[in-house]
Amino acid sequence: MDEDRRQQVADGRTTLGIELGSTRIKAVLIDEDHRPIASGDHEWENAYVDGRWTYSLESVETGLRAAYAALTADVESQYGVRPTTFRAAGVSAMMHGYLAFDASGELLVPFRTWRNTSTGPAAEELSARLGANIPLRWSVAHLYQAVLDEEPHVAEVTSVTTLAGYVHRRLTGRDVLGVGDASGMFPIDPATGDYDAAMTGTADALIGMSVRELFPEVLTAGQDAGALTPDGAAWLDPTGTLEPGVPLCPPEGDAGTGMVATNAVAPRTGNVSVGTSIFAMVVLERPLTTPHEELDVVTTPAGDAVAMVHCNNGASEVAAWARVFARFAEAARARTGGPAIDIDDVYATLLAEAEEADPDAGGLLSYNYLAGEPVTGVADGRPVLVRSPDGRFTLGNLVRAEVQGAFATLAIGMDVLHGEDVVVDRMTAHGGLFRTPGTPQRLLAAALDVPVALEDTAGEGGAWGIAVLAAYLAHAADTDLTRYLADRVFASDSVHVAEPDGRDVAGFRAYLERFRAGLPLQAAAVAATTAAHDTPAHDAATGGPETTAGAEPGLQTEKEPT
Repeated sequence: MDEDRRQQVADGRTTLGIELGSTRIKAVLIDEDHRPIASGDHEWENAYVDGRWTYSLESVETGLRAAYAALTADVESQYGVRPTTFRAAGVSAMMHGYLAFDASGELLVPFRTWRNTSTGPAAEELSARLGANIPLRWSVAHLYQAVLDEEPHVAEVTSVTTLAGYVHRRLTGRDVLGVGDASGMFPIDPATGDYDAAMTGTADALIGMSVRELFPEVLTAGQDAGALTPDGAAWLDPTGTLEPGVPLCPPEGDAGTGMVATNAVAPRTGNVSVGTSIFAMVVLERPLTTPHEELDVVTTPAGDAVAMVHCNNGASEVAAWARVFARFAEAARARTGGPAIDIDDVYATLLAEAEEADPDAGGLLSYNYLAGEPVTGVADGRPVLVRSPDGRFTLGNLVRAEVQGAFATLAIGMDVLHGEDVVVDRMTAHGGLFRTPGTPQRLLAAALDVPVALEDTAGEGGAWGIAVLAAYLAHAADTDLTRYLADRVFASDSVHVAEPDGRDVAGFRAYLERFRAGLPLQAAAVAATTAAHDTPAHDAATGGPETTAGAEPGLQTEKEPT
């Protein structure tokens, strides 16, 4: 037993981070050196109810309690003591979406998650009137669409928040948001760190309500966001062991905690998260010259402007092929004997084949579109694998085509950013796909034509990132977030950097040219496979969070804004 860590737990000198991701709720405890010392998690799934993707508030409560209970059990198992308090705590969750409450605090309609795309008219009009790109998943788009659709509940709305904001409010009684999460509700003015004043006036006139009154107060990293109340402590830990009074940092979105977890909060840095969806964040040195449909402008937890390329479809199709080959290995073993092979070995074997494949995947072409993809203007998607008669259909080329297909839409969005002359010194990758070292990092570097780094701690994910933000509370008066991460959190970390290889870059560009040219195949595939009774509830065909790599821990990521 580590006596020093045991004493830190007993004295309440550890820090708690909780993140609600698309497939898993995870709690992490870190020590005074920011190192994870215990964790607990709970798997959950969204539901498709009345035409919308949602999680019930009951499942939020039971999932949080289960993850926290698993964490405390892990602490007690390792250190022989159960925590009663913490130095600080923080909550992160999937960004965007719509949680609308009345004056008594009752939820008016089921939580509408970021995955719902029924907000097209609202997003289009808001983008035009505000002069900024308002994506379908942003909270203000959900609110205005409800107004346009004349939904009866709109007359009773007195507050709107995100999932992280809701949990934080239950724990502290404070209706606040970290600026990174708030930037996925409504545009933020980097000069003030608050909702853009000119845009709120325009939005208020459209919506017929005050955005500033409805949406949570905006806080930056390190600001006081309240403390755990007796009711909040009992809500999280019904055993009564957890004591109130723990200070909480501003609740953040999973994009912000991903930036922290990858030490990518300074200008000219960025990160890529690969999971159910895939997205890149680049911290800007200056504002973009014009709005772009492919780019969201959000912020770091400190309030600096960030360009985000968010793709609805990530590595789920890679995971599907891994499951196929894992089943083949299992069936072959049953017939012929031999050692078992676990899923991590399956990934390692397949990715090793991709390493030696043709740079352009031998003429193969793969679309990972389990759902629609706004970046490429695809309303609904279908996974498609295409090859020409003279294509080289090998195992390596198949796997390489799937991995490059997962990165292709991201590369299209990043090309728009490069057109703005945005300079990126390097991107830091995180997500379960990078648990298999080498090939995914190298192929991503080729796809983006930018050095790609892996930090030792990047795999700890958003729960660790929000714990670090909670630890920052005690130091915010003395140092900014960028310096704090560099000097106190990542100073001793080793970094593994993959430089773009010219042959791989050229091969990917040839692949991307085919990918762009073949996009009309998506509409044809949807038309050919859609029956009148089909709905997004058909699980794997929708790319809903429950169809991510739940069976493959290597692909779970608590990104998802997202």
